[in-house]
Amino acid sequence: MTELSENSVGIVKTETMRIVEQDRPLELACGKALAPIDVAYETYGKLNDAQDNTVLICHALSSNAHVAGYNSDDDKKPGWWDAMVGPGKCIDTNKYFVICSNFLGGCSGTTGPSSINPATGKPYGLDFPIITIADMVKVQKLWLDKLGIKKLLAVIGGSIGGMQVLQWAVEYPDIVKSAIAIATTTHLGAQSIAFDAVGREAILADPNFTGGQYHNGEGPDRGLAIARMIGHITYLSEQGMREKFGRQQRKAESYSYDFNSEFAVETYLNYQGQTFVERFDANSYLYITKAADYFDLKKDHGSLTRAFANTSSRFLIVSFASDWLFTPAQSRDIVNALVANSKDVSFCDIASPYGHDAFLLEPGTLGLFISSFLDATYQPGVRQNNNLDTIRQKRHIGRLEQARRTRVDYELIESLIEPNSTVLDIGCGDGELLANLTADKNIKGKGIELDQERVLACVGRGLSIIQHDIEQGLENYADKNFDYVILSQTVQTVKNPEKVFKELLRVGKKVIVSFPNFAHWKSRAQLFFLGESPVTKRLPFSWYNSPNIHFLSLKDFDRFCRKLRVKVEKKIPLGKTSLSPVRFAPNLLAEQVIYVTSKK
Repeated sequence: MTELSENSVGIVKTETMRIVEQDRPLELACGKALAPIDVAYETYGKLNDAQDNTVLICHALSSNAHVAGYNSDDDKKPGWWDAMVGPGKCIDTNKYFVICSNFLGGCSGTTGPSSINPATGKPYGLDFPIITIADMVKVQKLWLDKLGIKKLLAVIGGSIGGMQVLQWAVEYPDIVKSAIAIATTTHLGAQSIAFDAVGREAILADPNFTGGQYHNGEGPDRGLAIARMIGHITYLSEQGMREKFGRQQRKAESYSYDFNSEFAVETYLNYQGQTFVERFDANSYLYITKAADYFDLKKDHGSLTRAFANTSSRFLIVSFASDWLFTPAQSRDIVNALVANSKDVSFCDIASPYGHDAFLLEPGTLGLFISSFLDATYQPGVRQNNNLDTIRQKRHIGRLEQARRTRVDYELIESLIEPNSTVLDIGCGDGELLANLTADKNIKGKGIELDQERVLACVGRGLSIIQHDIEQGLENYADKNFDYVILSQTVQTVKNPEKVFKELLRVGKKVIVSFPNFAHWKSRAQLFFLGESPVTKRLPFSWYNSPNIHFLSLKDFDRFCRKLRVKVEKKIPLGKTSLSPVRFAPNLLAEQVIYVTSKK
């Protein structure tokens, strides 16, 4: 008997609901009609009185509606995302009503090619109509209508599930409050389509495929196993495979000089192929991979910018650095299209060695992002600090705290910004300034930050934050898109300040810049008397671990502004303790400075 932990959803039953009757078939994107349609699903938690706590999870190719818990006392394994869903877990069933359905074309209870065709009395096989991601989402919407659910707090999914998330946000903008798309894309590239094609060919070429009507005899097990092996290679990363398997041999130290599986990676793939055959239908594999190949929001709408133009959701886009199947660049394409539409979007590329499978294997880090984003969406305005405290306990971030203490006083910068303004904070840290400006001056703020932990902190504050290297430019932001752009304690850390500053002046009407004054008398004294790189309260780093790569003074920045024909509207040199400007010899006595600039 399965022993249940206290934060498990326990024993759950997969329910089945008919959502399309025989006499009222559903029109599909391919032009054909399908009826009847049944949907298999599971639910966890309870719908609240306000009916605003529903979280829809969309599964990937080989998964199903069984997300969490156990279907029986004899189950050896829980649902496929049990690490994420349950009481007190990242997707907390004490707070949220969590639901998931097996999508159209699946083989776990929802109508698919293994279902009985009412016209023949036999499984559909290849008589099942070709389906699309849009068809899957349309069926999910009909299922929600039957359940009486009119609003979704969030739609969450990874891989093909992420495609469904994007389709939900685009197709039903008034229903989806937030969308969390993980390790996904708006369209497959040629390489991914090629892998899908080879997998399908392996199934179609199996002599036991028999035109898809194999259900009363031996099925195309070998072909399906090969397809799974091919697919599984794409889910892993080179680093992950090297660390897990290397060139390790399974049994003998010497080679057998035959074609049997010898290396550990070979036997692992054989195992993955065999276990997949035991639980999945070959026809479903054909139809689902084809649906993924057809998914293309750009083609459907003319451009990605147009595709997301009418969305109203908050977005969290997550990629994984080692994912070469659905790459971080593909996630950034989604983010760029949302930014071009001025949507509320947050993005992080999580460092992980697990490749595409990281969305299943990184419940700790990914879970913190999801729970922070969900909590901030469900209870906007409430600071969510618990998750950041958790990650700080696990990792040493003393340098982060040290850097924060050098930040220019936020109160002074805040005083320079007009209420109800639009603000972009470059290098926004943990989002404290943006959060203060939002609360005190009702600004519409967005942030850009490179550090993963600080991005997480911003997500927990409910901020729109993108992990991005400012050196790469801001091409997706329109000219004069913001009333203010803030570059606080950052200009001295970028490789090309001129390029960065020009870009900020393009997207912002005013640019507020602050930096430590390297010409302060203490720095001069240390260099003169000790002959060492200065270390002060405002410059707390040693030469070997300093993020500062440029050493500028007030005079240097004045000259820099003149060269770029930049108007200096205000210059506020600051001393050690007072927020009042340093009046006498500021280049010598000011420890740091704030500039308000604009383009002439």
